Amino acid sequence: MNASSVTLDDIVAAHRLLRDRNPLVQCLTNTVSVQFVANALLAAGAAPAMVDNPEEAAGFAEIADAVLVNLGTPTAAQVESSRLASAAARAAGKPWVLDPVGAGGLPWRTQVAVELLANRPNVIRANASEVMGLAGAEGGSRGVDSSAHVADSVDAARSLLDRAEVVAASGEVDHIFAQGSTVKIGGGSALLQRVTATGCALGALTAAYCSVSPSALIGAAAAHAHVAVASEIAARSTTRPGTFAAAFLDGLDAVDESALRELVRLD
Repeated sequence: MNASSVTLDDIVAAHRLLRDRNPLVQCLTNTVSVQFVANALLAAGAAPAMVDNPEEAAGFAEIADAVLVNLGTPTAAQVESSRLASAAARAAGKPWVLDPVGAGGLPWRTQVAVELLANRPNVIRANASEVMGLAGAEGGSRGVDSSAHVADSVDAARSLLDRAEVVAASGEVDHIFAQGSTVKIGGGSALLQRVTATGCALGALTAAYCSVSPSALIGAAAAHAHVAVASEIAARSTTRPGTFAAAFLDGLDAVDESALRELVRLD
């Protein structure tokens, strides 16, 4: 598969399926992002379930359509739930996404993320520093912020493809890597960086799209395109982060085929 095999028509079709099927996404995400991620999934056309306790994590992963594991504020219990849910999703053939927040910057969570790779995520979704940290490179990570450019993470991202189907590195231009393929999604708004949990929402939406798409590459590309277009729609009505947060949720809902065909920047 090469980059040209992900087309605008693929993204439009994935968006249509997302709205038609309303996939259920189990979110094991950080405490900062729970409400925003749930609302983002609902606005985009999916359904959230914030089931992250060890007693229920594996069982729910078997019935969910997809699973997100986000390591933003990991506790011992949530890490155990993440291990159980990702293993159950893998065994059940359900797509799961790893968002290794802070990988490379904090040793314990980096090790947890590396351990979770044994359950082979369909997509690793991260910023450039996190991709490099997870791959064992020096990414200059500052916690959840990326101080590295996406171009710097190319080799690290490709090195992770023996442990994940797709690696998506977010930046000014998002780079989505699969074996033999790189897809680039441009556009978006700089205000995404001034509102917490937008990246977490992207991870959840990536899981949702992977559950309805013919490949993880198309699913990841469609999710990144949806978020980029929604943020551009939101930025038309505000230049401030507080109002942008609400406008972004409205933008996720407003994205349709016409907006995708007009605004998606796919390379």
